[in-house]
This record gives sequence, C-alpha cells and structure tokens, in this order.
Amino acid sequence: MLGTVGLNQLSPGIWREPLVFEPNHSYWARSQPPQNSPLTRDITVDVAVIGGGLTGLSAAYYIRCISPQKRVAVFEAKGCGNGASGRNGAMVLTMTEDRYMNFSSAPAIDKKIYDLTADNVQRLSKLSAATGINCDLETNGALQTLLTREDTKAAQAYVQQARPLGMPVEFWDKPQLAKAIGTEVYEAAFFDPNGGQVHPMKLVHVFKAAAEQSGAEIHENTAIASIDEGREHLLHTTSGHTIKAKSLVLATNAFTSKLDFFRNAILPVHEYVAATPPLNEQQLAAVGWRMRVPFNDSRTEVFYLGLTKDNCIHIGGGSPSYTFNNGAGNPSGVATHAAAHFAQLHHELVRIYPALSDINFEIGWDGIVDWSLDESPSVGCTGKYKNIFYGLGYSGHGVNLTSVFGRIIADLEAGRDEPWKQYPFVNNHLEYIPNEPFRWLGAQAGLTWYHLTES
Repeated sequence: MLGTVGLNQLSPGIWREPLVFEPNHSYWARSQPPQNSPLTRDITVDVAVIGGGLTGLSAAYYIRCISPQKRVAVFEAKGCGNGASGRNGAMVLTMTEDRYMNFSSAPAIDKKIYDLTADNVQRLSKLSAATGINCDLETNGALQTLLTREDTKAAQAYVQQARPLGMPVEFWDKPQLAKAIGTEVYEAAFFDPNGGQVHPMKLVHVFKAAAEQSGAEIHENTAIASIDEGREHLLHTTSGHTIKAKSLVLATNAFTSKLDFFRNAILPVHEYVAATPPLNEQQLAAVGWRMRVPFNDSRTEVFYLGLTKDNCIHIGGGSPSYTFNNGAGNPSGVATHAAAHFAQLHHELVRIYPALSDINFEIGWDGIVDWSLDESPSVGCTGKYKNIFYGLGYSGHGVNLTSVFGRIIADLEAGRDEPWKQYPFVNNHLEYIPNEPFRWLGAQAGLTWYHLTES
C-alpha cells in the first residue's frame, strides 16, 4: 500500500506530459478563422486567458463587457478552435451531462440549469447576428434515441416530472421518431425543443470576433510552457516571452494537466468522428431524415449524429480511447487503430441507415476531450490567491456549456459571484482520478467493461 501511494505521488514527476498539441483535421477545420500573429514581446495584462476555444474566447468577451478598462489577452497554442471546440459532434444541448434526463434531489435547481442553458442557445443566435458571422445554428431541437425498454420507461418518467416544472420536453414513440429521422432501429426518443446543432468552428469564429470587437487581444501560435503562480502571475511561453497577469483564466479543456493544474480531476479521452460526402436529394430521400434534428443514443459509449448545411451526415462516438500519460500518445498516429474506430462508426451508420451502405466517409478525425469521473462539470476560482479561474469537465455538453461558463468566469473575476452560488457546478469539487499507471489501468478496465456490456 505504501508503495502504491508513493508511486501515485511520484508519478507526475516520472512521466512528464509533453507539451504537444494535436492538429485539427476535422470537417469543421475548413472554416477555421484566419490566425492572428503570435506574441513577440513581454507584456503585462490584467487578465491572461490560456486557450482560444469557446471557453477562453467567451470568457475574454464577457470580461471585457463587464470591465472594459481591463487589458485582457488570449493565448492560444495553435489556432483558435484547434482543440475540442472546433472538432466536436456539433450538438447544442441543454443541461449538464450528469443531470441530462436525470433529476437530482433538487428538481428546482435542475429547472434553473435547464432555463440557463436553454437561454444561452438564444444568446448564441443573437451574438452570431451581432457579429455578422453565420454559425449555421439550427434550433429545431435535439433527440436522445432510446435503445431499450428500460431506457424508454426512464425517459417517460422524466418527461412526466419535467413538464409540470415548465420544461417543454417530449416523449416520442417509435412511429413519431421514425417519421422524423427515417429509421426504426430505436424504441422511442426523448425530445428537447431547446436543443439544436451548429457549425462549431464557425461558432468559434463568432466568439473570436466578439472578443476582439470588445477590445480583447488574441495571440495565436503562442504556447504557454509554465506558470509561476502569485498575486501577479508570470506566464512563460515556449518562445521565451513572459506575460504578467493579475488574473489567470484556464480555458484549456483536456490539455489543462499539461500546465500542472487539475491533473487528478479530468480524464482526457480520444473521441472519433467521421462525415460522409454531401448527399444529393435522392440519397437524402432514401435515408428519410425529414426533420433536421441531431440525435444521440442512450448508450454509455454513445453514438451521435448530425446533418450539416451541405447535407453531410456526421457520426461520432462509439468506443473512446485513453492512452498512457493523459493522451500523450496519439492513437490516430497508428493507422490500424484509427481505422478500427472509423470502421465501427461506419458499421453503426449503416445499421441506422442501410441506404448508406455504399457510401464511404469523406473525412474522419479524432482528438482528446475532457471527461470527469462522475460526468459533472466545474467552473470556479482556485489558487493560493484566488485569482485563477477555470471551466472544465463538460463531458459532451461543451458546445453550449462553454459560453455559459465564460459568462460565469467573467462575473467571478469581477467579484460578482452571488448570482451563481446556487448552481452546483460552481466551484464543484470533481472526483479524484489517480495518477499513472493506475489511471491507465482504471481507464482500460472501465472502457473494456462498457464495451463488453453494451456490445
């Protein structure tokens, strides 16, 4: 036992995480906004934001809206949207993953979380219009398709409890579902009219433009190598420059542990997504996906599907991967490993839509996303001097939740925490995840169990 505890404590020093960032080769990456120049000098700012994804860009935007006198700068290691913000499954979901279709012991708070996240979808639409950048946001709702009778009964019970609270969710039986999405492989579905889908990289562009228009600075291809925490933080870039900042925002998602923060709170797992070529009218008619609504199924190893503006069907999920040392070894570097995952996605796509059996994927991609052990997120303030702010643990709900957390971070940084104290994800203590090699052993055991029980 002493040896185990000792190895767990020494592990981060034995296996240092390399400061590498996977490139974004997704379908969405074609719309990545033009990149800004990297930092070329030492600077001093009021707020330094590390990470140019949806959390970081929205936090920078909202901080400037609240405190226009503050100098706010975003530092992105590659290009804005290079990480999970620009290569996800594009579903815009309400709630948080731990409370999605699952009431807690405080249903009134669950309703407030629903209202908060549903309202944020409308905020995304308004911000898109204000910047003049169309992010292809479609608010036709979102479905969770149900595979078993147990799932169906649970969804019916949830809807019966939710509707009297004012949550406009619906239960769809098999014929209604088949009419909407053109497949009969599911028993039924849960429908949320406040959900939707978006082009995630175009949404990144919206927030990048909004942040810059508000007066925030954005430096891309500027990786932070280390941080000296203090009343005034010192950030050191890989190119040798120094940034002084009174406040620090960690908006680094699955890469957060590379900066020695939240190492034991987040598990970076590889997710896989692929997309077909654009389908013509005859092919779409054969599929029968009449209602442009995205959907995910009710498995733990979930599959999720959406339909782009140019009629590509994209599918993601299935069996995720965890590689030793927090994803430092990218499994997509091994062609056979990635090919097996894309074959699984294609098999599921054809199972749902047999008419697509002769259509191959035009593009496939993978990347790490942050996952908390109990699927709950956390946003808040940390550090010895309480001047480090963060948002992480989105566990599949990040497309919408990131900018909610950006707003919260801005209020917390301004000392306006009172409106947010009622929400359980504010300063939520995430469940402990051990260091290597126990992390890898636990992850492999858990993923194997899910795969065996859901095959």
